[in-house]
Parts: sequence; structure tokens; C-alpha cells
Amino acid sequence: MKNLFSGIYKDKKVFLTGHTGFKGSWMALWLKQLGAEVYGYALEPAYTPSHYKLLGLKVNETIDDIRNYDRLSSAIKSFNPDIVIHMAAQPLVRLSYREPRETFETNVMGTVNLLNACRGIESLKAIVNITTDKCYENREWVWGYRENDPMGGHDPYSASKGCAELVTSAYRNSFFNIDKFGKEHNILLASVRAGNVIGGGDWSEDRLIPDIMKATDRGEEVIIRSPESTRPWQHVLEPLGGYLMLGQKLLEGNTEFAEAWNFGPTDEEAITVHRVVESIKKSWDKVNYRLQPDSSNPHEANLLKLDCSKAHMKLKWKGIWNTNETFAKTAEWYREYYDNKKITSEEQLSEYTDEACRRIIAWTV
Repeated sequence: MKNLFSGIYKDKKVFLTGHTGFKGSWMALWLKQLGAEVYGYALEPAYTPSHYKLLGLKVNETIDDIRNYDRLSSAIKSFNPDIVIHMAAQPLVRLSYREPRETFETNVMGTVNLLNACRGIESLKAIVNITTDKCYENREWVWGYRENDPMGGHDPYSASKGCAELVTSAYRNSFFNIDKFGKEHNILLASVRAGNVIGGGDWSEDRLIPDIMKATDRGEEVIIRSPESTRPWQHVLEPLGGYLMLGQKLLEGNTEFAEAWNFGPTDEEAITVHRVVESIKKSWDKVNYRLQPDSSNPHEANLLKLDCSKAHMKLKWKGIWNTNETFAKTAEWYREYYDNKKITSEEQLSEYTDEACRRIIAWTV
């Protein structure tokens, strides 16, 4: 495991925000397996159970709000990281309608705080800022969005992430300018966009997979409110591999990678919510559901896809698990947890990296 990504993360100091969240906990697990020294900065886990706590990782951490600039800045300075991976966010569309101010403060000013705190950190070589596919001005057309398409956002969450991308661009141009790299600073900054990430250990509110699993555990039907919404679904490890590939390139001082990147599945893997639930049920027959479209729901994008040609061509990034494998692995994780009280995250990470090695994926050689 420690030889993946050319072994670059072994003994590296990684400052990881949002490490107690769903994606952040998987990233913390992978980084620890790669031999990195991880320092986490996040709030306490928002939900019980918590994937992060179930993993029992030994991570030095500061439990605080990303909006607390003084505490955040102090933590970064005292740790002196080689790379910062920024995952802390308010990540839910429906919650953003109820808490728009908190969403903008966390996702926009939290990003400002993080990037500003990174200025002048002599040890720091790379920053990877994670946003979302929802940062684009979504016209619900049939082709995928490219990295140079306009930012936007109908709902507060999407708009806040579009703003976070603009903040990232402004800091890159103003303080981490590529033309001044190696002269006035030594930091390369990139942003990454992925969406509809699923996998074991997610118990977030108002998300499809957690809703299905929590209802199944209670022996109840899950109500599917938007069965025809189409999304590009991918396992959580897929974009994380892309983020780590990008981090490797930045740590190696490759300035051409200090820009925005999409990480998503193929067009064939963009399927409806209804088909997702059917696939999950095939892997766990306890799942029961009822289609009940609700036109009174707050607006959410019905169709959203990414064009990942840039990541495929320049990074040589490829997905490992197809849609069927993704749903099967996800259902398997929850089934093992609920039926056997077993946490299979490390096992699934090993299966994923083993398959990548067999296929000689770029980050394995």
C-alpha cells in the first residue's frame, strides 16, 4: 500500500479538514494506509453511527469549526504540513435551504480561512480543495460539464460551492500564482469536483443510500421521492484516488496540474434513482421501497454529468469499480455492519487497490 502513488505519501504530513465526515473518514483511512502522518481539523461527527469513530483511527486532530480562523491558522502553523486536503463543508442541498447563511459561511468563508491560513507556511507544497460537481451553472443538458464551464448554482449549497471555486481561483492567481512558483512561493493549488459519491459508512441526512440503509435497518420501506432523477454514481474510493493522484503531481512540483479537475464515472454509469434502488436490493434483499414522487420538494438538479476527459488524458486517471460493483460493495458494507457488526472499510480498500494493481492503473506503478 505504501508504494502506491510512487510512495510519495509515506511519512508526508497531511493536514486534512473534514476528516470526521463520510468522504473525509475514507480519505483519512487511505492516507494512514499510505504511511502519511495525518492531522485532522473538523467538527465532531454529525451523525451516529460515525464511520470515522467506527474506524478507530489514531489521528492527531483539532475539533473545531472551519469558520474559526484563529484556531484553524494556529493548527496549520503548528503542524507544518507538506500538503493540505480541504474537505470540510456543509455538504447537503436540502439542509442548505434550511440553513443558507451557515452553508455560505462554512463553504465560502471556510475556504477563504483555509487558503489564507496556508499563506506563508514554508513546509507546504500543495493544496487540494474539494468542491462538487454542483458548482457548475447547471442547464441540465445531456453532455458533461468541463472544467472551464461557468460556475453557478440554483440552491444555496451549489452556489456556495461555485463561490468556493471562484475563491480558489482568486487565491491561485493572487497568492499562489503559477508564474511565481519557486520564486515568491512554493505552493501549488488545485480544486477537484465530483458528485454523487456513495459507499459504506455514510449516515448523512437526506441522502439516498443512507435513507435506504436506515429504513432497512428499521424494517421499513424507504420512500423514493425523485425516482427519475439521473446522476453519475461512483464509489467513494474512485474520486479519492483522483485527489491523491493530483496531490502527488502537486507535491512533485508539476505546475501544469495546479488547476481545476473533474472526477466522475462514464456516461453509461449515469442512471436513475429508481435503478439505483433496484440494484441495491439485488445485493441486499431486505431492502424495501416505494416510489412516491413529491413535486413539493426543494429544487434539485434532475440531470448533471461531468466531462472527465482532462483527468483521463493528463492524469491517466481511470475508475476501477463499475456501477454494479459500486452498488454491490456499498450494500455489502451496510449488510455486514447491520447483520454482523463488522466494519469492512479496510477490507474494501484493499480489494480496491488490489484490483487497481491487477489492471496496472497509473497510480499503482
